[in-house]
Amino acid sequence: MATVFRDASVRTSQFLTDSFQRGLAHWNRERMAPGFPAGDWQRTLDRDVRMQRLEGGFLEELRAEVSAEAAAAPTDVDGFIAWFEGLKQTGPGQGDPLFPWIAEESSLEELKWFFEQEAAGEAGFDDLVAMTQVKLPNRPKLELARNYWDEMGRGQLAGMHGLLLDALTETLQVDPVIENTVWESLALANAMTAMATNRRYAWQSVGALGVIELTAPDRSRMTAMGLKRLGFSNKERRYFDLHAVLDIKHSEDWNAEAIRPAVEEDPRRATAMAEGALIRLKCGERCFDAYRTHFWG
Repeated sequence: MATVFRDASVRTSQFLTDSFQRGLAHWNRERMAPGFPAGDWQRTLDRDVRMQRLEGGFLEELRAEVSAEAAAAPTDVDGFIAWFEGLKQTGPGQGDPLFPWIAEESSLEELKWFFEQEAAGEAGFDDLVAMTQVKLPNRPKLELARNYWDEMGRGQLAGMHGLLLDALTETLQVDPVIENTVWESLALANAMTAMATNRRYAWQSVGALGVIELTAPDRSRMTAMGLKRLGFSNKERRYFDLHAVLDIKHSEDWNAEAIRPAVEEDPRRATAMAEGALIRLKCGERCFDAYRTHFWG
């Protein structure tokens, strides 16, 4: 798949390319998979160090892209919460025309392609939350634990959100693989993974995960509408119907119990969380642009 340049920043980047994002995605998949001790572990470690340097360069480039806007965000608690919640209306990618089109006009094949891109770029919200919560202060840590418990179906296998996504993948008969995924979708997942797995970006990850909860309900609702229009049942639509409703409460709790106490304790965290939120939204905006280019030219 040829690289398509959609903005000036992409043209000058060594990281925002098919080859780099595919390589990073494959590395993330391999290093996150449970394994066993191997005799060549030192060689693997050398490779991982090289990849971590590249990953760091990628994430620092994304930070530089949003740093001025993030630095302008308020650092007092009430001001920051208001700014953060305002991203639902004013953040990058919000109100994109792609989603009303998915709800009202997309064909089955078009919706399947969209879902395949989203599923292949899915970093696993449950795992991202689990990795982010390590050694956080007590109140944010507890809120992330409650969120994780919901992602885990509150202890019921059938209710695990990841399994609901897998079930829809089977229903739609799609095969989400890295090789068939646009680099923009891979970059989003790679950025989320980088923030969650590197402790120097822990607060960026809190902001990025929080803004997903804030902005996902409307997109989930419109995707569910598209599925319903195309004849899919309540059970088959459950993943998107659930997130259209549940994430509203998740966002309220995240803002009150994770973001607010974190900023009260250290206002510097507001800027870091603003960076993470804007990185996530900017990556999402690039995805929507890529999807529209695929569908509409």
